[in-house]
Amino acid sequence: MQNYSRRGFIVAAGGATLGLAGCANGIGSSGGATIDARVDETLRYLYSTYPEARSLADKANGILVMPLVTEAGFGVGGAYGRGALRVGGATVDYYSQAKASFGLQIGAQQYAHVLFFMTEDALGEFRYASGWSAGADIKYAVLNDGDRFTADTFATGNPIVAMVFGTAGLIVGASLEGSKYTRIIP
Repeated sequence: MQNYSRRGFIVAAGGATLGLAGCANGIGSSGGATIDARVDETLRYLYSTYPEARSLADKANGILVMPLVTEAGFGVGGAYGRGALRVGGATVDYYSQAKASFGLQIGAQQYAHVLFFMTEDALGEFRYASGWSAGADIKYAVLNDGDRFTADTFATGNPIVAMVFGTAGLIVGASLEGSKYTRIIP
């Protein structure tokens, strides 16, 4: 039989707390200016690496940019990130993304994603919801063999298009379905 001490419990709890603090993605309490700087850098990377994203952004009524989402799982998993909603090139609100998952999974990854709201209705539904959950109404832009997003993404009339990019880590795939977006005050 194992004998657990209070000191052991405190050390374990402290380690878990530090691990969860790492999920803040380094954005921390610097406020909106830090989030905006990360959003600007993410958009520069997106447009220079995938030029077709610029034409999609030009047609969108608004875009939500999540510069860094951290996802980890070992049976039970979760993801968290912060970003900004831009309308007409200006930040209008800040959002967090949270996701929980359960199943056969192990590992961790980080990625960036952008949601392009192609209709005014889709943008309004997102902005005025008390908490918006990503679901089946999102069209995913998929990279082809030449590291370019597929052309059908730009030809369809979907209300929301998602681009997931910059993935690094050990979990295979990155899905936004089941993610909840909530307006925050940084």
